[in-house]
Amino acid sequence: MPAEKTILLCDDEPAILKAAEFKLRGAGFRVITAGDGEAAWEAACRESPDLIISDCQMPRLDGIGLLRKLRADARFAGLPVIMLTAKGFELDGQRLREDLGVMHVMAKPFSPREILARAKALLEVEIPA
Repeated sequence: MPAEKTILLCDDEPAILKAAEFKLRGAGFRVITAGDGEAAWEAACRESPDLIISDCQMPRLDGIGLLRKLRADARFAGLPVIMLTAKGFELDGQRLREDLGVMHVMAKPFSPREILARAKALLEVEIPA
């Protein structure tokens, strides 16, 4: 059995955190949550996650700022990231992929099943649906 994978989930909307966390934990992932980018940065340094799922718009440090800090640190240079964005908020997914290594950009609201599928694919793990 492969080692448990850790996902850092960062969003300032408690309902989104709860829904995604429930789905990911139910599939066997270890999930750490953060309500803003600064808390996510601290958690990443402390926990060394295998994947980060982050909202783009957050207080204290937004998702783009968080990604810049992560990519500037050698420990996180290749860490897979899924960026969440509010519907109607324009985000250049192609530029995020090229400049900051974002693997997926997902518009909110999203299906917890979809976020689980993307996490599984990025982490290449076999977890029952």
